[in-house]
Formats: sequence, C-alpha cells, structure tokens
Amino acid sequence: MVTTQEQRAKTSTPNASRRVFSGIQPTGEFHLGNYLGAVKQWVARQSERVNFFCVVDLHAITVPQDPLTLVRQTRSMAAILLACGIDPAKSTLFVQGHVSAHSEATWILNCVTPIGWLERMTQFKDKSSRPSGESILTGLLDYPVLMAADILLYDADEVPVGEDQKQHVELTRDIAERFNRLYGETFVVPEPVIPEAGARVMGLDNPAVKMSKSYSHIRGHAVKLLDEPKEIERAFMRAVTDSGNEIRFSNEAEKAGVNNLLGIYKAVTGKSERETEADFANARGYGDLKRGVAEVVVAELTPIRERYDALMQDPAELDRLLAIGADHARAYASPKLDEMKRAVGLTVPS
Repeated sequence: MVTTQEQRAKTSTPNASRRVFSGIQPTGEFHLGNYLGAVKQWVARQSERVNFFCVVDLHAITVPQDPLTLVRQTRSMAAILLACGIDPAKSTLFVQGHVSAHSEATWILNCVTPIGWLERMTQFKDKSSRPSGESILTGLLDYPVLMAADILLYDADEVPVGEDQKQHVELTRDIAERFNRLYGETFVVPEPVIPEAGARVMGLDNPAVKMSKSYSHIRGHAVKLLDEPKEIERAFMRAVTDSGNEIRFSNEAEKAGVNNLLGIYKAVTGKSERETEADFANARGYGDLKRGVAEVVVAELTPIRERYDALMQDPAELDRLLAIGADHARAYASPKLDEMKRAVGLTVPS
C-alpha cells in the first residue's frame, strides 16, 4: 500500500472523470451522526469518483480558536478520516492550510464577488445577529468565498453537502459563472448534492433535534466516534423512546426515538427497513432494541478507534500520509491557480 500511495502522489494527473470535493472542519467532537451521515458514504463510494477530502482548518479560524487545540484537532480529524477508511491510494486527503493555493485563490475570487452576495448568506445573518459581545470577524463574512476557492480549484463537479451548506454551494456557482463571464471559461460550475442514502441521526436525548457537534458535550446527546464500548452502550440504554413497545419505522412524532434507533441500526448494517424490523421481531421491548443497536455500533466503531489510536501513536506516518495528500492536491490546484492569475492579468513565474 505504501508503494501505491507514493506512486500515485508522483504520477497521478488530472483526468476527465467526475470530481467530488468534500470538506470537514476539525473543531468539535466527531460523532456517530457525522460518520453515518457523510463519512461512511465517502468511504463506500471513493472508487466511483476522483475525490478530494479536505480538513478545512482555515475555515475553523473564522471564529477564535486556541492554537494548540486547533493543531491537535486538525491532526485528529485527519486520523479519524483515515481510520474510517479513506484510502490515500484511492482519494486525496489533505489539510487545507497545507495547500497555499486555497488562500491565494480566495483573494482573487474576493475581487469578483459583490459584498451584497455575502451579506445575504443565511448563516452569516444568523451568527452576526447573535448578542455575543464580540466584534464580527471579516472571516465570518468571507468564508463562503474561501469555500468557493476550495471547490473551484479542483474543478469539482459535485459537492456533497447538508441543507445548511447548500446556499454556499449555490454562491460558489454564482461566483464561477461571474468569473467565467468576465474572464472567459475557467471554472467548472459545481452541483450541490444532498446525499439521499445517509442517515439523519438525531440526538439520543432529544430525537427531535439532529445530533450535533454543538451539543455533543451534553451527556447522553451523542455517541462520539472514539467512545469506549461501555460509554456507547450507556448512551444507547439512556436513549429517549416512548411509552409503547412496538418496534417499527413510523412517521409519528411520538415514535421519533424508536425511529432514530432503527435508522441508526439500518445505516450501520446496510439492511433494508423490512430486514431491520425483522431483526427485532422477537424483541421483548425497547431494552432489546437499545442493546441491539449498541451492539452493532460498538462492532462498527471499535476497529475505527483502534486504527485511530495506531495513527495517533505514529505521528511520522500520519505526517507522511498528509504530505502525500497535500502534494497530490497541489498537482490539481496549482495549475488552476495559475490559470486564474493569467485570466485576471496577474503575472505567473515561468
């Protein structure tokens, strides 16, 4: 595998295959919802496209961060993605800040992006209106342009996102189309892709709320990807259900907790709804359901935790893999950046 990775980094060149860009912030605690909703799908489909998986550390600093914590979390997130099965022989995994083209491209795109486009972004309006007592940083306004640079540098055809980020991909499309009108055809105009197959994992303590990094510090809300088996079992046994005992998929609001547990089981095992319900046909109640879900989640996450621990205990190997990823990302991003520079009239060293 080492030889394959190194050869790929040295010899791979951009081709006509469809390309996918996915970014993930290194802040917060990575949990089961993140894994089932996105990363498990990335792993399963990484042979189908030319994939760029990026730990977006530059996005993280749009709000104040403790520097040492951010460094640790960035490395940890990269190790988690590798442990989950992102294969450097099939996909490009890199840290955003290791490829300077992202920052340079952002400045060029800033100079073609009307500020009104940024001020109407829903997330900016929401976050800037909160009474925090702190000044709003320019990066909070501008980070959708950095996101556009992330995507456009790799001529990504598809960008898998949740509903909350779809508006930013639509902005990326607007920026690409404006640049192409002003300076000639330069960028592929990407499509936002809302994954259909991924699980929408809700909070175990409140199945009406999506499992979130923002609430993962609350005991019983989330299963963290690196939790020990006992902690995972404890979290599921405390999961909110209802006063009934029927174990089936349902759209009824009072069955949201049961539905969530069944959905997690279905997403982990890859079984259909009918097969999932059949597995619990002889259950004696919700206790059996909770234990059954905990069992498959522990079986899924234990190898990931073990691979993660091995990577974190071998920092030289983690650095080597990230260096290979950054080199390969540059092989795509640097020529595109030069194309952008020439288009707007900047000189490019020969």
